[in-house]
Amino acid sequence: MDDTVITAKVKAALIEDPTTKATEINVEPFKGTVPLSGFVSNQAASNRAVELARGTNGVKGATNDMRLK
Repeated sequence: MDDTVITAKVKAALIEDPTTKATEINVEPFKGTVPLSGFVSNQAASNRAVELARGTNGVKGATNDMRLK
């Protein structure tokens, strides 16, 4: 699956979830692996973002490079 499609799907999942703030999370996949970076308000939001990314069709893996603010 194309990384552009993966980006759109992961961002949509982050936007739809009330726990995460998609505007502060960067999604830049490479060959199906999605590193998540940016800022989140708490650990639960960070964990949920990774969970959503990993559950997205076409994603082979996700890494957590997010920081708490």
